[in-house]
Amino acid sequence: MFRLSLVPILCFSLSSQEVSFQPRPDLEQGRFLKVLADSNARLAIDSQDALAIAARAQALSALMQFDEALTEAQRALSLQPDLADALVARSAARAGAAVQMRNLGSLSRASQAMGDLKTAVKNDPDYALAWMTLGLGYEQLPGILGGSTKKALECAEQLKRIHPARGDLLHGRILSMSGRWGQAEPYFMKALAAAPGDAEIVVGYLEELGDEAAERALGEDGQKMKLASEALRLLPSVRTKARAVEAVSQALLKADRIEDSWRVAFEALPGVEAPSIVKLQLGKVAARTGHNSRQGLSFLDQAANEPLEGGTGGYATLHWRRGQILLGLKQFDEARQAALKALSYDSKHRGTKELLNTIGRSK
Repeated sequence: MFRLSLVPILCFSLSSQEVSFQPRPDLEQGRFLKVLADSNARLAIDSQDALAIAARAQALSALMQFDEALTEAQRALSLQPDLADALVARSAARAGAAVQMRNLGSLSRASQAMGDLKTAVKNDPDYALAWMTLGLGYEQLPGILGGSTKKALECAEQLKRIHPARGDLLHGRILSMSGRWGQAEPYFMKALAAAPGDAEIVVGYLEELGDEAAERALGEDGQKMKLASEALRLLPSVRTKARAVEAVSQALLKADRIEDSWRVAFEALPGVEAPSIVKLQLGKVAARTGHNSRQGLSFLDQAANEPLEGGTGGYATLHWRRGQILLGLKQFDEARQAALKALSYDSKHRGTKELLNTIGRSK
């Protein structure tokens, strides 16, 4: 199955087709709300702009609106069938729907998403982020659906040709996912040295450092010590980048450094470019640990009433976290209302269903 992290990566990509409209930098930085606004403005002038439609589709996928995203991606392809950007947009929508479906039908959609990516890199061999996403897909899919570590590593080599640091990141992630942390780590170090402050590299490295391969190699205590030291080492170069701050806070949380996890996110909040991401992380820390519960709930309430940046798990995750905190505060009716709100956004949200069962047993 796809990791949830793959969906945002599928969305972080768009090649430049016109000098006057280049959404790729914003998509790469996760500024999906800006891309949505910019593409809507452009489409108000020219409703047949395939690139703007593709950009809008990718932003919608990041905002968890997969059905509409798929419709828009198909519309872009009907206007320009060989547009790699539109193929990646359709891949993002299909992959997002596959994750959300959580049944056998999701395997078919995941396979279709891979097909779109393969066509995208064929049409545009210099499409760096398509190579990144394709490589992760090859590693994560089961072999019966075309998954292959060998093919994944070939994607990493293609990516190194275009963006060496991101190629090393992909190489490291593939090796880590295949259980080879000792071989993966040098590639992460090389990527971090070549592109200090690159949020995607910091996020990818910390995610893999917190995963199973690193735990097996380092031991549970060794992993926690390294997570904490590396997170704090990398923080100064990325403290204004919300997704990297989230990853640092999450690494500290996994390392059982609860107060540091909260402090890092709280102190960074005023200076990040996407505050909703960090507010969600503060809510997560509160929900999982009980630390600063009421303040965490306040941050989630704020985020619920603001535009929520894409690539975050969306409003379903936000209200699930609200419900967890309210349950901890023994506000059972409010917790149930929050859970039902989460299910209104994602009727199959597993964590929310478990939360409802817990609420029922607690009353």
